[in-house]
Amino acid sequence: MNFEVDVMNHKSLLAFRAFMEGGSVNDAAERLHRTQPQVSRLLSMLEDEVGFTLFVRKGRRLNPTREARELYSQVERALSSLDEVENEARRIKAHQRSHVRILTAPHVTNALVAEAIATITEEDPQFTATIDSRTRIDIDIWLGREQFDVGISVLPLDDSSIDIEPMASVDAVAVMHEDHPLATQDEVSLEDLIDEPLVINSPRTVMRQRIDALFRRKGATPNIRLETPNGVVACELAARGLGVSVSDGFVARSSIRPNMVIRPFVPKLTLEYVIFFPRWRTRTPAINRLAELILLSAKHVNDGAQP
Repeated sequence: MNFEVDVMNHKSLLAFRAFMEGGSVNDAAERLHRTQPQVSRLLSMLEDEVGFTLFVRKGRRLNPTREARELYSQVERALSSLDEVENEARRIKAHQRSHVRILTAPHVTNALVAEAIATITEEDPQFTATIDSRTRIDIDIWLGREQFDVGISVLPLDDSSIDIEPMASVDAVAVMHEDHPLATQDEVSLEDLIDEPLVINSPRTVMRQRIDALFRRKGATPNIRLETPNGVVACELAARGLGVSVSDGFVARSSIRPNMVIRPFVPKLTLEYVIFFPRWRTRTPAINRLAELILLSAKHVNDGAQP
């Protein structure tokens, strides 16, 4: 379903996005600093404009239709682009040259990006940033839009629009509660995990795909107790004794909790982290400095993550 949302009423689209994100007319009104009747009129205007039903009322609650959910993905993409244009215009007007747009996977934001941002903010009080956390697969989609200045991901990453620089090779580790029987071992093998309850990453993540491949080669199926797209959450749950997690070394080290034990995982499963930049965009001093600090954070965390 393809919509020419750029020619629609901008205020109606904003009301639609606010409703879809907030879940109610009341919440949308609060987000937009408007009254509920005003938001309701804007939603009705949009429904008239698109020519099909966007909402159905159940009791006192307004629920989006399937068509509304399809439309929302288009609207969110279009409005996000407009938001970025407006933000860039404000930065140019204010002569901001220290703003950096960061594209990264959610699980490495705390491990690699947070410390680098804290340092550069101390160095340059004018520094600002937007951090877009996307799954590895979604990052592939965002590369073509070039709505970022610096990105962090794992290989493979094949796109002619970006320059890629190696950052770190990170081995996977096994994470568990200190009372788990496997915690007494020097290392945890794939064979140890067969039939063992696992806290595992969701199928769209690179880590999960690598783990599934190992189990397939062994002719086994992982015993999944809990599943999450967030590696930090997986480590926290494993540390609570809810299962064993096979985790990215970066994530495990940055997710240390009381009673958590980290052990080497065999066979070795290595993730190749890279930092990347839009090829045709000039790198400002702020971009270069932030990239330098991220690389330093990666080295520090990876050195500490080696079992």
